[in-house]
Amino acid sequence: MSNGLLWTPSEERVKSSNAFRFISGLRERDVFGGETFYDLWRWSVSNPKNFWSEVWNFSDVVGEKGERITNGAEKFWEHRYFPDAKLNFAENLLKRRDDAMAIIFWGEEKVRKILTWKELYDAVAKTAAALVAAGVKKGDVVGGYVANMPETTIAALATISIGAAWASCSPDFGIPGVLDRFGQVKPKVFFAVDGYYYKGNMFNNLEKIKNVVDQVESIEKTVIIPYIKAGLPANNRTEVLSFQEFIGEGEAPELVFEKFPFDHPIYILFTSGTTGVPKCIVHGAGGTLLQHKKEQLLHCDIKQDDRVFYFTTCSWMMWNWATSILSQNATLMQYEGLPLFPKPDILFDMADSFGMTFFGTSAKYLDTLLKSDACPIKTHRLDKLKTIGSTGSPLCAEAFEFVYAKIKKDVHLNSFSGGTDIISSFVMGNPISSVYAGEMQGFGLGMNVKVYGPNNEEMPIKQQGELTCITPFASQPIKFWNDEGNKRLIHSYFEKIENCWCHGDWIELTEHDGVFISGRADAVLNPSGVRIGTAEIYSQVQKVEEVLECCAVGQQWNNDERVILFVVLRSGLTLDDNLKKKIKTVIRENATPRHVPSKIIQVRGVPKTNNGKLVEIAVKNVIHGREVVNKDSIEDPSLLDEFKDIPELQVD
Repeated sequence: MSNGLLWTPSEERVKSSNAFRFISGLRERDVFGGETFYDLWRWSVSNPKNFWSEVWNFSDVVGEKGERITNGAEKFWEHRYFPDAKLNFAENLLKRRDDAMAIIFWGEEKVRKILTWKELYDAVAKTAAALVAAGVKKGDVVGGYVANMPETTIAALATISIGAAWASCSPDFGIPGVLDRFGQVKPKVFFAVDGYYYKGNMFNNLEKIKNVVDQVESIEKTVIIPYIKAGLPANNRTEVLSFQEFIGEGEAPELVFEKFPFDHPIYILFTSGTTGVPKCIVHGAGGTLLQHKKEQLLHCDIKQDDRVFYFTTCSWMMWNWATSILSQNATLMQYEGLPLFPKPDILFDMADSFGMTFFGTSAKYLDTLLKSDACPIKTHRLDKLKTIGSTGSPLCAEAFEFVYAKIKKDVHLNSFSGGTDIISSFVMGNPISSVYAGEMQGFGLGMNVKVYGPNNEEMPIKQQGELTCITPFASQPIKFWNDEGNKRLIHSYFEKIENCWCHGDWIELTEHDGVFISGRADAVLNPSGVRIGTAEIYSQVQKVEEVLECCAVGQQWNNDERVILFVVLRSGLTLDDNLKKKIKTVIRENATPRHVPSKIIQVRGVPKTNNGKLVEIAVKNVIHGREVVNKDSIEDPSLLDEFKDIPELQVD
């Protein structure tokens, strides 16, 4: 792990930031006496009631805050902020009605679309009225088998505006994966995109849609969003309408925003399901809104009229996070398809075309650019770009350095980590502190995170342990769907340490008050009893130019565990003894001898979820002859065959 300083914000940038304004306001009222962002984090977790109340006021939430800040519940999972509050989540995202750009959409090279704030409001109003006419009521579920495009945002906001909950997955999911999700939550109305483009190819989804609707009996009406212009599926169990037919012609009605409780359900998110049927996690209006406002205003410095992009699919919580950009009166930029098509730097074309100020993507995307010849600093202006966001998996030090060397020198690289479970982040950057290679800048404000070791003891800096949140926070999930007595919820997060949230990430603190994430705790390697995070190995293998991707797992062997490294090489290359030696040398010299794998094996690809995350647990199960459940959550399940019955794994 490199500790090199890469960027420090200028005094002008610090003083013009939302975070500086927030801190100054607290200091003027003698609420807070610190100066740095780390000081602010310590105050926020020591004074959570004051902090979340201040965030409500600072972020101009539309709603009634109520008298109580919390309900005072002792059990973490029963604790609620603002139990008397009333608000409408959608109203907070639809405050503007002017002709400025609300949404900018690119669908590879096929489709371009711009929606103004007035057009967005009118479309949501008409869709909400159509949902009510279709019998959707408060507490119902509306499903989306959808692409990341304006109609999806419209359908979701309309759903939420009338008190129903929105659940979605992306159109590349196969039928079993869709049934695993919507079969549980039982949507009443089902929005589905007719197809999608990926790498220039067209994929028709009509037959898949028909199959899903036939098997999910709760669906009463199906609404087809035209993207590839494939028409409507035939011989349907339900009434099927095009999106335009569903919302109708004519003037849009006025939206009536009923105020709901702070924890009223608005989103149902699904876990990846790589270890079983996906869990259905229910998130509430107030917690989601307040957490996203906090992150976007204070951690990401997003302001009115900024143009904000996050590459995501509708199966990833970053879609929900990006949707909340509208609550900042900023423009939401959407891209659907392969982010490297029709050319590797297409997203930077989009950035230049519309003056993108925030460029959000995955660590995998930046790693891919790192391995390519891309050099946007020479080919694009990027004059408006202030921040690059990265999440999804740990970002290696080399990728940090690549951003500043090859994309833009004066930019805030904001690497963050959280999850579907909390619809937000435990670890984030901030715009008023320095950026060091390979390090996330710190914990999220109001997130009282500690690093706990195997005996539940707090670990000092540079000592690894599990990410553990010891006090409740605003965006913790309300519940799991159909989870009587919160049994599955408690089992998932609270059984390891009593009344503490154990997240499952393996992390360590740095000397700069930052955080380094080694990987998932359930994927931690344990050779000879020494715990090693997989990201520690990946960050070194990144330095080997012959390797495109890799995956490290532990194999049970001779009453111990040995480290196995699978590598994907550049086209035309074959793994030989010299390359194996080179990989091992790089790991040994930059990490420790314990990090050096016992075996290095070439494969054609490594399996990832549909959101681009490595599924090390699935690989580990395959090499041990165990069944991998819910393969539909894996982008290319056929890759798992690469890891079956490998002769090299049967010998020393």
